[in-house]
Amino acid sequence: MTGYNIKIENVVASTKLAESFDLTKIEMEFEGAEYNKQKFPGLVYRVSDPKAAFLVFTSGKVVCTGAKNVEDVHTVIKNMARKLNSIGVETVEDPDITVQNIVASADLHAILNLNAIAIGLGLENIEYEPEQFPGLVYRIDEPKVVVLIFSSGKLVVTGGKSPEDCEMGVEVVRQQLDSMGLL
Repeated sequence: MTGYNIKIENVVASTKLAESFDLTKIEMEFEGAEYNKQKFPGLVYRVSDPKAAFLVFTSGKVVCTGAKNVEDVHTVIKNMARKLNSIGVETVEDPDITVQNIVASADLHAILNLNAIAIGLGLENIEYEPEQFPGLVYRIDEPKVVVLIFSSGKLVVTGGKSPEDCEMGVEVVRQQLDSMGLL
């Protein structure tokens, strides 16, 4: 399984941190927070260590994006709750954090013939329109992920709920290309 340089590029997670938020108050208290109700219904707040961005909504829901691993998501959400508490905003004690999507990249270290792959994988699970997009879109049922396959041998896996989903997606592609003699 190693050797494909599987790298998590982005983890998107959501949680409910409070019953409701006063976004105008948070914008005033958090340096760099952006809230423009006309442009977007949530407040945008970026943090740097670990790096992530938050979308904070009046409903008390928070979406965290940009983290490079699941542990960082938990860390930045805890830090966010602490920071909210420090300005007098009460937050949920132990919030339920749901990973919505993980995007990972990998490299099969091979030049791939996407036309042959499109035929070999069968048209029901793939989209391949080279005039529209340079990669082949492959929808896998187990794990339920989408893998973008590029002729350079690079892969982008999206839709995973865990790092293991992404690794399994790469492995499924590798095995199928190998069995078709295309790797």
